Amino acid sequence: CLACHMNNGQGIPGVFPPLAESDYLMEDTDRAIKSLIEGLQGKIVVNGTEYNQVMPASGLDDQAIADVLNYVMNSWGNDAEKMLTKKKVAEVRASLK
Repeated sequence: CLACHMNNGQGIPGVFPPLAESDYLMEDTDRAIKSLIEGLQGKIVVNGTEYNQVMPASGLDDQAIADVLNYVMNSWGNDAEKMLTKKKVAEVRASLK
């Protein structure tokens, strides 16, 4: 995560999207989980800026995905409504099969 999104979650403008104060990240937790499970490619719009890069699948297990997203979604100006659980990640993973 750090290589592209940087240690403060700001990303690289126009190249890699920010996680800090990210509308894209915060508006759909299932999509965020899916992105860590499967990776992400194609055009996305984050905070009004278009990005079109490839993010590889994380390779993380369900608990690690929940932990990473809970950290990111409660850091750098983000304020998640609720914490994600290993069970929630497992449900999203199961829906992808």
